[in-house]
Amino acid sequence: MAQDGPHSQTIAVIGGGIAGLTAALEAAETGYDVILIEKEPALGGRVTRLNRYFPKFCHPTCGLEINYQRLRKNPRVKVLTMHEVVAVDGEKGNYTITAKKLPRFVNEKCTACGECGKVCETEIDDPYNYGMSKVKAARLPHEHAWPMRYVIDPVVKGTDDQKRIEEACKYGAVDFSEEEEEVTINAGAIVWATGWRPYDARKLETYHYDSSPDIINNVEMERLANHDGPTGGKVVRPSNGEPAKKVALIQCAGSRDVNHLPYCSMICCLASLKHAAYVLEQYEDAEVHMYYIDIRAHDKMQTFYERLKVDPRLKFIKSKPAEIGLGEDGRPYVKGERTIDRELYCESYDLVVLATGMEPEAKGVDIKGDVVKDEDGFVLALEGEDGGQFSCGVAAGPFDVALSTMSGTAAALKAIQAVGAR
Repeated sequence: MAQDGPHSQTIAVIGGGIAGLTAALEAAETGYDVILIEKEPALGGRVTRLNRYFPKFCHPTCGLEINYQRLRKNPRVKVLTMHEVVAVDGEKGNYTITAKKLPRFVNEKCTACGECGKVCETEIDDPYNYGMSKVKAARLPHEHAWPMRYVIDPVVKGTDDQKRIEEACKYGAVDFSEEEEEVTINAGAIVWATGWRPYDARKLETYHYDSSPDIINNVEMERLANHDGPTGGKVVRPSNGEPAKKVALIQCAGSRDVNHLPYCSMICCLASLKHAAYVLEQYEDAEVHMYYIDIRAHDKMQTFYERLKVDPRLKFIKSKPAEIGLGEDGRPYVKGERTIDRELYCESYDLVVLATGMEPEAKGVDIKGDVVKDEDGFVLALEGEDGGQFSCGVAAGPFDVALSTMSGTAAALKAIQAVGAR
């Protein structure tokens, strides 16, 4: 790696999702040293949790695997997983990044043999499935994880499970002496690719998200439909496992609302159309109702919308529901007024899916220097030749996957220009 310090030509990419991966690889493949910093135990971000992309319905693992292959072949990229950036200071050519290094309890000797998981008895809520299922505390983050290395939850430290796990590992890969520590990283330019988190649906008090497992959000719906999700890809009622044949999709759940997220998150309508397709594929007698303010299908996605809306099993209802609750039979109901004819409705469903918007992950990070966050928490690079920090993907604003990758390439080019300037 290049010598760090004043006028460093090393580029730091903060966030290892699809945008960050793209930025890191594009910069490295032009000859620059890159440090890719990710707070999770594996790369790929939220894209790894998706079932399919719209509009072609291809699987995200294909594109991710291509990027992982590029990563394996490029020694210029140094990957730091389980590093959470908390502060950035400095100027172009000499930034100091402060990060918390979280204990993984598994080192580079891990072969992903799985023996530690076999003997581990402790289970935790599976973060990969958004807590919709249980997983062993010693686990591979998911089946396509990169790096392909196990991670052990701190909950087993000091328990009988710790001893069993240590004895089961034949490669000396388990290390319970690891502790959280603060590390500093120096770079000449920074690309923010910190991505997003789904808006907390519990804040939508009249929708009673936490009152029933049959009221879920859109990212949880992706896991329900995925073959390695909590139900093996079956779209069912989480409460009892029965088929979810009658489904409500609620648009703008918190978005375009001055009390929550005032902006449109761009992908929610299209994601819900995709969710409708999941249900219609699985059940011939399905009935899907999509409650919307406006359908926003940008650019070529209009064709995707036109293709789906002709299915008579999919009904569009222009309305922002006033309330979601539970009926006497335990099924959730949706209640409100239709915008066009002003008629009141109260309809019961097997499953209600809230299309919650994108909230930037960078909200809690202390950023100083030549970059700012707007009032919604998105990272904006300041214009001018003295700047060395840039943003891409949903760190910069609501994007879909295709636009995130394009913005990752653009940010890499800007970072290259910043560190190459003399």
